[in-house]
This record gives sequence, C-alpha cells and structure tokens, in this order.
Amino acid sequence: MPRFTVIARPDAISAQIKTNIITTLTDNGYIYDDNNPNTVFVVGGDGTFIYAVHYVTRKLGRQLSEVCFYGIHTGTLGFYTDYLDSDYEEFMYTFLNKKYREVSYPLLQAMFGDQKHNAINEVRIENAQRTQKIDVYFDGEFFETFRGSGLCVCTQLGSSALNKSLGGAIIQEGLDFIEMTEIAGIHHAKARSLNAPIVLKRDTLIEFKSDSFEGAVLGCDADVYPLHDINEIRIHVSKYTKVRMLRGRDVSYFDRLKSLF
Repeated sequence: MPRFTVIARPDAISAQIKTNIITTLTDNGYIYDDNNPNTVFVVGGDGTFIYAVHYVTRKLGRQLSEVCFYGIHTGTLGFYTDYLDSDYEEFMYTFLNKKYREVSYPLLQAMFGDQKHNAINEVRIENAQRTQKIDVYFDGEFFETFRGSGLCVCTQLGSSALNKSLGGAIIQEGLDFIEMTEIAGIHHAKARSLNAPIVLKRDTLIEFKSDSFEGAVLGCDADVYPLHDINEIRIHVSKYTKVRMLRGRDVSYFDRLKSLF
C-alpha cells in the first residue's frame, strides 16, 4: 500500500492543508508513514521543498531514488510547485487519479575529506572572518586565483536564488548548465579574478583549492559544514542522485519567474 508523509511550513494555512492532505489520503487507503514514505507532500514554498529533500536524506536516511516529492505553495507560485493553496481540490484530484508526470532534477555534489554533501540550489564557500584565497580549477585545468568572501556554484534551478542576489544570470529551464559566481570578490592591481559569473557545462568538475580554508564554511543550500584542516573541495553534478518530483500542470517557466520577481 502506498505510504506518504507531509512536510509543512510552520504557519496556520500550511498546517491546515497538511491536515487536509492526511485526511484525504487516509480516506482513500493511503498509509501515513513519517519514517518510510513513498511520496512526500510539501506544503509551503521553495524553501520548504528544499528543506524536505534534505530532511528525507539526512533525518530519515532514505535514498532519493525511493521517494517522490509533490508540492503545493502557500504563497506565490514557485519553481518546485505547480499549485497554490486555493488549488487544493485540483492538487489532490491530480494525485489520486495519477494525472501527474514525474520529472527529475540533478543535484550538485560537494566532496571534501571523507565527506560528501548534496545541494539542489547551490554549493558555496563563505568566509566571514578573513579574505579567502581560492585557486579555481575546471576539469583539472587551473583557471584563476580568487580573493574575497567566497564563491557560489548553482544549478539551473538555483540560478534564481542566491546566485541572482550575487549578480549571477538566471538560467532558463531546460538549459543543462551550472554557474559560478563570486561573493564579494577583491579586485585591484595585485589581486584580480574574472569578476563575472561564468556558465559552465553540466559535466564540468570544479575544484577549489587553498593553503587554508580556516574560518570558512561550505554551504549546501541551508546546511553549513566547517572546513577545518581542508585544502580542497570538489564540486560536480551527481550522475546518480536526482530529486524526483511530481508535476501536475504545465506552468510556463516565465510565468513562474514573473510571479516571483
């Protein structure tokens, strides 16, 4: 029998929709299972969706290949959801009658030491304590030495998140690229880097090397990891790990973009 759980943003509207989802599905023979779900219903915004993906892998220990995510937005339209809270009846009808299609989105993977972490939107190196020096390599070839607060690498989906705030380009849906953007780069006669976002092929291996990442952290979406005694971070798109998502509507990418910005 199909099992499900619901992850909701902590507000009154989202909590009520969570209750409604549980009632509707259990009335239709589905089993509410917080520990071993096949489908995760996400109620909230894009941030809630990203939280849900990390929660499933980190807290529940589930493989993403075993779980589908299906979201309803209690705000404006998002990039991870097709329905608003006012569309609840259609949202549930689509699921119960299997009128959806399944799509999958790639994850960035960051590796350092013996650790491996995934991100839907972006991976970033940030150092608020001091100027961080980073040697940047693409596919094993030295590209530049960066000095500043850090660097951000994003997926196509993540290009409209932190990357946009850093002055990066928004990448249209369907373009299979990743992007690297500087965080407060230092540029003068003795220290200069590209000082512009760079869009890269999806299969590019990015390496960040430094004599010291002391004081810096690695951010994978909202998760943050210290970089003590680390001198190299490798970032690439995972070949095997993807997020499976259920889509019920054909909403224009540009309509989503306009609704947010």
